[in-house]
Amino acid sequence: MEFPIRCFTCGRVLAQKYKAYKDKVDAGEEPKKVLDDLGVDKYCCRRMFLSYTDLAKEVVLFRRN
Repeated sequence: MEFPIRCFTCGRVLAQKYKAYKDKVDAGEEPKKVLDDLGVDKYCCRRMFLSYTDLAKEVVLFRRN
């Protein structure tokens, strides 16, 4: 599943920031600092980044041919 386009609570568009967030966190930066740098300040929006789990590989196993 893909990262949600908007925050479920406030409706702010977030999808364009996910790639930058993921790249910086994978490089070893602290998630709090990355979210601050990206301007994600509402706790509902921060939740979207911190709780997202990529399930695409698991879902592909169940696709029909």
